[in-house]
Amino acid sequence: MLSKEFEVYIDGKYYPKKEAKISVFDHGFLYGDGVFEGIRAYEGCVFKLNEHINRLYESAKSIELIIPLSKAEFKNAIIETLNRNKLKDAYIRVVVSRGIGTLGLNPTLCPKASIIIIADYLAPLFEGKNATAIIAFTRRNSVTAINPMIKSLNYLNNILARIEANKAGVNEALMLNQNGTVCEGTGDNIFIVKAGVIITPPPSAAILLGITRQVVIDLAEKEGIKVVERSITVHELYNADESFFTGTAAEIAPLVNVDGKLIGTGKPGPVTTMLIDNFKKIRKRGTPIYS
Repeated sequence: MLSKEFEVYIDGKYYPKKEAKISVFDHGFLYGDGVFEGIRAYEGCVFKLNEHINRLYESAKSIELIIPLSKAEFKNAIIETLNRNKLKDAYIRVVVSRGIGTLGLNPTLCPKASIIIIADYLAPLFEGKNATAIIAFTRRNSVTAINPMIKSLNYLNNILARIEANKAGVNEALMLNQNGTVCEGTGDNIFIVKAGVIITPPPSAAILLGITRQVVIDLAEKEGIKVVERSITVHELYNADESFFTGTAAEIAPLVNVDGKLIGTGKPGPVTTMLIDNFKKIRKRGTPIYS
């Protein structure tokens, strides 16, 4: 477990938790102007570090945010943060904000982006539990507005759906896109299983291309299971044989009940269970943390 005095990386320096602060004029704070990633380390290795860093830089490019570190420098900073905090198993939150500017919206008045790296222990969101969910009234942002492919600091859309889940007394909320088909959870991708085929919404459905989502697709295909990326209706979700969430924070979590309706038998199905077992076998493979 992490001590209370763990250190946070801010713009090339390390600060004790109590002293880790940003300016009230930072545009990430004022406007949600920035991007982020959530990454996990398992048993001394950072899982899918390259993929997460690549996605971070793609998000930054889409909002014309220049990251003042090379990808190699960024990865080294993450590993050094884990080493300084003596962490082998951790959840890593990486934030790149537009930086300090003015009270106006103009991003050109922010001379340099700010980088924050926080390493802490975070158990999988549904660890030991089968997830329950509702279909949220809140719709997912349209790809013609703030494209969900950009992992930005503005997560108000997701938070509003999460509030709905809290009020309903369930673990998660599923958002629909503007076409009324199933999109994703507030912080995770969604899969269903029907007649032995795994189905998940495509990028055009207004989803974030999850790193764990791709891992699951690869694991399934190695087992000879067909994976189809296409739109999923609410009716199809209700009548799926199995369903599960995927995400860095959630890992792979069985979804057994939506809107009070049991999914399949109401218990984790064989495909979901197999994927969870296979994921646990590979998750410690990654970029080593050198101490």
